[in-house]
Amino acid sequence: ASTVNTSRIDHVYRDPHENPPLKLVYGDLNDASSLNHLLRQIRPDEIYNLGAQSHVRVSFDIPEYTAEVSGMGTLRLLEAVREAGLKPKFYQASSSELFGKVMEVPQRETTPFYPRSPYACAKAFAFHTVVNYREAYGLFACNGILFNHESERRGETFVTRKITRAVAHIKYGLQHKLYLGNLDAQRDWGYAPDFVEAMWLMLQQELPDDYVVATGEMHSVREFVELAFEHVGIDWKRHVEIDPKYFRPTEVEQLLGDATKAKTQLGWAPKMGFQDMVRRMVAHDVETVRRHVEGHPPVVHERRND
Repeated sequence: ASTVNTSRIDHVYRDPHENPPLKLVYGDLNDASSLNHLLRQIRPDEIYNLGAQSHVRVSFDIPEYTAEVSGMGTLRLLEAVREAGLKPKFYQASSSELFGKVMEVPQRETTPFYPRSPYACAKAFAFHTVVNYREAYGLFACNGILFNHESERRGETFVTRKITRAVAHIKYGLQHKLYLGNLDAQRDWGYAPDFVEAMWLMLQQELPDDYVVATGEMHSVREFVELAFEHVGIDWKRHVEIDPKYFRPTEVEQLLGDATKAKTQLGWAPKMGFQDMVRRMVAHDVETVRRHVEGHPPVVHERRND
């Protein structure tokens, strides 16, 4: 971005006592020259590639861009590592969307991929690229096949945060309706900080490998909605409406992960459960809106999150 947008990390980024200080640099997964320059300048010990056009529904609208960033971007980064002659430990953010039209339940590292979106197809390319560079060039490169992970920092266009922000706005009379797509879609939802710990653990091992990271529990979007509205004592059926435009051309109906390998080899386990995660997200957004309302008079409007 051409503007500074550091609000979610300002507590670290602007902390004068942080040692060593956090340094931000510009780069672009569509620009191989910028990646080569940064790698030679920084010479990192660990690389976590979370860069992507990561919105599944949007990937149907901009498939070529999604493939460039989420797929080819990983290739450019790995090739930059190889050309620079560096040997960092490399983490690639893979996705449960790889399993798509699931071939078995639950899904584990050996489950065949069946991607159902341009995003998932790009991630499949990236996954196999990581494996290829690991085997061809001896790079320490890992794929983390992470199932859905959420927190109060989730982007506002993703369904979970869209729900919790709407609940807060409805509670304070700033919004009346919440428009959603497929309420019956089921996902394995975990808390993002738990999953980030798993990412780090992968790069602390002696040998690189690929791991599924999941909670082993599956909940529907409807359950998420019910729990979020219940937290503030509001009947969700009075406020939620279905809008067909939020349905994907090819739906992924259910995803459920088996993280046995991560638990056994990494010693990892999720710490926060589904209900606590939802309540935490709602509480955060309610508090944010409360502070806003106390400082500004309410303006009622319809938020469609287009």
